[in-house]
Amino acid sequence: MRRSLIASFFLAACLFTPACRQSPPNQLHPIVGTWFVKTPEAPFPFHMFTFHADGTMLQSNPDAGDPRTSDSNGLGVWVAEGGKVRGKFVEVTADRTTRNFVSRGEISFTLTLAGNNLSGPLTANFYDAAGKLISGPLAATLTGERVLP
Repeated sequence: MRRSLIASFFLAACLFTPACRQSPPNQLHPIVGTWFVKTPEAPFPFHMFTFHADGTMLQSNPDAGDPRTSDSNGLGVWVAEGGKVRGKFVEVTADRTTRNFVSRGEISFTLTLAGNNLSGPLTANFYDAAGKLISGPLAATLTGERVLP
């Protein structure tokens, strides 16, 4: 009887734990994967995005868009909301000459998927080391194609 009660307790605990209710790997959200993304309004318009099943994402592009500063890869998060994907990534920018911190960029986006294509608006805000807004909100658009084998 005691084993049955303990087993019931662990089963009930598991049912109320998000990790126990996750979809099996073959039912990943369609955003999961790697994408070639264009943002015409950005200093360098071509980017790579990778969306992971755990809700994290990576953004990368050559930092050739601005001869004065260098920016890091963007690291961020995403969530599915209805038929859209909402997310944000953060990148850090440094002065190429002095190597000093310039800004923290927070780029928020909302994407719509259509097969192997994505599109949507983004908003970028840039903050100084103290967290004060120094630029933004700046609006831009994203369009992308899934990278396929």
